[in-house]
Amino acid sequence: MEQNQLDRETLSCSICLDLLKDPVAIPCGHSYCMKCIKNFWDEEDKKGIHSCPQCRETFTPRPVLKRNTMLAALVEQLKKTGLQAAPADLCYAGPEDVACDFCSGRKLKAIKSCLFCLASFCEKHLQPHYDVAPLKKHKLVEPSKNLQENICSRHDTVSAAAERTERQRELEVRRENIQQRIQDREKDVKLLQQELEAIKHSADKTVEDSEKIFTQLIRLLQKRSSDVKQQIRSQQETEGSRVKELQEKLEQEITELKRKDAELKQLSDTEDHNQFLHNYPSLSALSESTHSSSIKIRPLSYFEDVTAAVSELRDQLQDILRDAWTNISLRLTEVDVLLSEPEPKSRAGFLRYSCEITLDPNTAYRNLLLSEGNRKVTFMNQPQSYSSHPDRFTGWSQVLSRESLTGRCYWEVERRKGVFVAVAYKNISRAGGGNECGFGANDKSWALDCYQGGYEFGHNSIWTSISGPGSSRVGVYLDHRAGILSFYSVSETMTLLHRVQTTFTQPLHAGVYVYWVGGSAEFCKPK
Repeated sequence: MEQNQLDRETLSCSICLDLLKDPVAIPCGHSYCMKCIKNFWDEEDKKGIHSCPQCRETFTPRPVLKRNTMLAALVEQLKKTGLQAAPADLCYAGPEDVACDFCSGRKLKAIKSCLFCLASFCEKHLQPHYDVAPLKKHKLVEPSKNLQENICSRHDTVSAAAERTERQRELEVRRENIQQRIQDREKDVKLLQQELEAIKHSADKTVEDSEKIFTQLIRLLQKRSSDVKQQIRSQQETEGSRVKELQEKLEQEITELKRKDAELKQLSDTEDHNQFLHNYPSLSALSESTHSSSIKIRPLSYFEDVTAAVSELRDQLQDILRDAWTNISLRLTEVDVLLSEPEPKSRAGFLRYSCEITLDPNTAYRNLLLSEGNRKVTFMNQPQSYSSHPDRFTGWSQVLSRESLTGRCYWEVERRKGVFVAVAYKNISRAGGGNECGFGANDKSWALDCYQGGYEFGHNSIWTSISGPGSSRVGVYLDHRAGILSFYSVSETMTLLHRVQTTFTQPLHAGVYVYWVGGSAEFCKPK
């Protein structure tokens, strides 16, 4: 009898607990009815993994099922012996027994009940409570038909009316909270509408006032242009009149001289000697010329000096307008009613604020060669043919951008060899090799030193070592008004290297310090 039972258990499916039907063996070695394991895996398809119900080994992809002919033959042989039925008192649940809640068809006796699952299990279906970590924490007790009695009083069944009353009270509280939030948001919307109107009114008035001021400037320039034109024409007329007057007197003198010459020629042609001698005394003496024997014209540039003076005025106005525009731009970026936007989280987000940076040749150290439309700088062995300029760095191989940066900006620098990627105020010192000129060595600049072994950040001569992935490209994000300056290593992903939180008191300029001969840095075009 015991041998027969063993044979039956050996050839039974652990899912349906009946003799195997169309038996299949899966890769871990356990066997099941083809239909049982197929249904089991159909449910697991939703999770994308497939496992053995007994040992929990997982398989990817889902194994292909094939009928195990040897097991099928053994099952058929067992059926023919008539021993497929096990004694009921050993396996199956009787009227007084606690049945397994998970058996299909005729149910086996439960050997344990679970207070967490509120279900009872036979030996086969209880096995996961011993193997699966979350189930191991469940409380197992002797089989019980009255599991509901183990639930605490808080979970006793209550009437629908009482439960509705409790839930209705909770619902009203939630509605009150929602209505309060609606009122708060409506106030915020009204406040924002007032802000919109105030912004529009201020913008309209400022545009009107600005147009008036620029119109006055234009009229003033037009008046000055007209005055210069009038004075040039007046001086032209005065000098021209003097020249014409002298010209007319000289022409009169020429006429008189020609007349005298004709009289003398006539007398000279007289053949009668007596007549010649008679008429000779009557010739009038030649009057002295009131003018120099020759007109000496001193070298003049005429009105070209005026052109030079007007050009100088233009250059001065351009400088004034450039500085004034920087100041105006800074004031415009300070118009920010709401809080600053958060720093972007992706490269695509940063590129929304990308700006094109070009380098200023007037600031470039003498050995720095600018190329690629003044976007690339290379440290050369020989000095370049730069003219002297007060903005030029003379002791550090550095260069600054033409553009002054305010608001939110993002740019990327592709580097080769050792390079400082920096920002600085325009009034940073330029002459000599002292700390007052070097990026990161004073309070007017911030710099990230990018070298083969890693990174260092410097400001006001305080340097901090920074760990981060090596990359030939560095991204820089500036939120001028919020006082945020961030440096990123850019490759397939962006990694924050260092972030500065401070207060910027002036517009900034992008810059680089290339400290190896042959090293280079290129400000990439926004993409």
